Amino acid sequence: MPSGDPVLDLSYRKFKRLPSRVCELMHLEKLYVCGNRLRKVPDSFSQLQGLRTLALDFNKLEDVPLAVCELTSLTHLYLGSNRLMTLPPEFTNLKNLRCFWLESNYFQRFPRELYDLPNLKSLQMGDNRLKALPQDFCRMESLKGLWLYGNRFETFPKVLLRMESLEILDLDKNKITELPSLKRLRTLHLFSYDHNPVKEPPKVGEDVFLVGEGAAEFMEIREARKERRRKAAEEEAEELAQEVVFLLEGEPPTRSESVLPISPHI
Repeated sequence: MPSGDPVLDLSYRKFKRLPSRVCELMHLEKLYVCGNRLRKVPDSFSQLQGLRTLALDFNKLEDVPLAVCELTSLTHLYLGSNRLMTLPPEFTNLKNLRCFWLESNYFQRFPRELYDLPNLKSLQMGDNRLKALPQDFCRMESLKGLWLYGNRFETFPKVLLRMESLEILDLDKNKITELPSLKRLRTLHLFSYDHNPVKEPPKVGEDVFLVGEGAAEFMEIREARKERRRKAAEEEAEELAQEVVFLLEGEPPTRSESVLPISPHI
């Protein structure tokens, strides 16, 4: 193992235990241990206080190791494709966490411990077993990207309409039959609802990219409408410019009626 490199990749080594030497590498900033057979990590793992990125996805973790919850400098944490059902109360220690991937686990309820992470921007909880979101989910005011594909939602979680900072929302592969207007989500850039039994796309802002049933046709019509408006605005501007020339130089306009009303006192 390199002693000075801040990045260490031990992925897909068939480890059942993390080598004890790893916990001595205090300089580490990024550690990738995905695709092994880990069920736990040693308590001394908490010594890696310089870690910013930790990838433990594709292992056999049934609980989030408490030693991980002591790594308070973490900004990116990947725990996808394990056997997790809950988060421990100590998870709230990770106040600097910005990106958390928890996909392909066994969560049936949304973990409220995430409410206490004020810097969390990106949350990946696809392929879990969620049927609903709690009404106080909107407490996650800093969240910008939310992936909830492959869960068990039968209705659109209305609390999401109060998430005014969302930029990306993915609800693919659920059982949602109807979508509300999303126009109030003014910062939304991408909404994916593919593989849901919906009959038509939702109403969204002019710049939102949609992925799902009827989305391509909807966006094509929307772009054509925007192009017509743009051309109409250009023609109007050109006609106004001609009127200004007439007013300033006394030359007759090129159309029969003036756009600008001319006062008889001029």
